[in-house]
Amino acid sequence: MKVYFAGSIRGGRSDAALYHRIIEYIKKTAPVLTEHVGNMDLQEMTTPEEIYAQDMAWLRESDVLIAECTNPSLGVGYELAAGEKLGKPCHIFYDRNRTVLSAMLSGDPYFILHPYEKEEEIYPQIDEILASLR
Repeated sequence: MKVYFAGSIRGGRSDAALYHRIIEYIKKTAPVLTEHVGNMDLQEMTTPEEIYAQDMAWLRESDVLIAECTNPSLGVGYELAAGEKLGKPCHIFYDRNRTVLSAMLSGDPYFILHPYEKEEEIYPQIDEILASLR
């Protein structure tokens, strides 16, 4: 089982530390193809075309997409739409106290929403997601 984790990069890195903690948690159970998203000092070293090609390859290879969407990101929205098109289970986490999720995401019945108020609520839900894929 392989996980594609999506979180804001160019849209803002205010939640990078949270992404890192979530990715480290997931890695205890399953490989995360996009663990760079949690890198606190992320610096893009490739072209946009290379980033797109690599991310789409990882998305096709993954078994599930887990996105943290508190910080709005066009890229994460695109990844979610691509995940839906590829038939990947798509789980969206967001802090309900800090954001109102886009209607394009919350209104799409394909996406499984996981609103939370405290970070500790995320991890049991991730355990359930990963257990359901075994």
